[in-house]
Amino acid sequence: MKIAIPTETQTGESRVAASPDTVKAYVKKGAEVWVQAGAGSGASITDAAYETAGAKIGEDVARDADIVLGVRRPSQDILNAMKPGAILAAGLEPYGDRAGLEAIARAGVTAFSMELMPRITRAQSMDILSSQANLAGYKAVIDAAYHFTRAFPMMMTAAGTVPAAKVFIMGVGVAGLQAIATARRLGAIVSATDVRKATEEQVKSLGAKFVFADIADAATSGGYAKELSAEDKAKQAALVAEHVKAQDVVITTALIPGRPAPVLITQEMVESMKPGSIIIDLAVERGGNCPLSKPDEIVEHKGVRIVGTVNLAGKLAGNASPLFSKNLLNFIDLMIQKDGSLKIDDADECIKGTMIARGGELVHPMFQVSK
Repeated sequence: MKIAIPTETQTGESRVAASPDTVKAYVKKGAEVWVQAGAGSGASITDAAYETAGAKIGEDVARDADIVLGVRRPSQDILNAMKPGAILAAGLEPYGDRAGLEAIARAGVTAFSMELMPRITRAQSMDILSSQANLAGYKAVIDAAYHFTRAFPMMMTAAGTVPAAKVFIMGVGVAGLQAIATARRLGAIVSATDVRKATEEQVKSLGAKFVFADIADAATSGGYAKELSAEDKAKQAALVAEHVKAQDVVITTALIPGRPAPVLITQEMVESMKPGSIIIDLAVERGGNCPLSKPDEIVEHKGVRIVGTVNLAGKLAGNASPLFSKNLLNFIDLMIQKDGSLKIDDADECIKGTMIARGGELVHPMFQVSK
């Protein structure tokens, strides 16, 4: 069995889909692992480190591979090199660019989109969204502190008192919870909001204040947030508008799978904030939680900086890559038999939930509905 780790081709992507530790694990299972030369450089992993772990280094590694692993969608060249029936597992961005997904299907590969991993206990170790969002939430606070022209913690000095920064986290998923914890560690006064009432206990357990409008709980059965009614949107917006006026930093993390990012911070809200305030928009890749944010740009509007850095987890590639790689290893392990052969168990919830292409067609139910 040959497992291939190509270099990521998307601009700005520094992560890699295997670490030396996961290479060791694959080799121990009897696999031959090929890593494209330089694939780990963005994550500070050398070719020599891969070779020490048991991998072979080369070019065009996807050719004749039984399994190809990636962080993002592979290039057409990689798809062209893959043999029909080979397994592709990566972050395939299943909600956008239908033509690109159809190209994956036409390649004849069996493709798994890791973002579609079911939200069940058994799948947590394979959940790339959680592992990467955790780092993104941390990095959002670090970036906010970098751009903020004042200190985060309260300081008592002979010359006077420096007040603690006020940080407001919007969206209490994995990224939001890590952002709360990080901002608290830096000494900020932290508040947070979410449309899911059940997150209140988590917010308070981290020492932050929970800000919640009198609205219907918007949690789905899978634990995600769903879109609010028009009436509840108005209530939530009014509460947020009043709260953000006094905040120094606002970090927005809200995303609804398969939909554009909801607008949480309007232009009017931005204009109500104090000059020098910072907004970090983690949803900028999906349109942004603030209409003024732009991908990979810092927009300054009436003294407020709106930071729209894309792929925050990728900025910590040295941590993000090993976590992503372990998610992939745990997933692929479902298909590797004791004798080293591959078997796709269609009844397995994790396999069935993530499979998007097989036999030349898009097979996930989400695509059937959209026809």
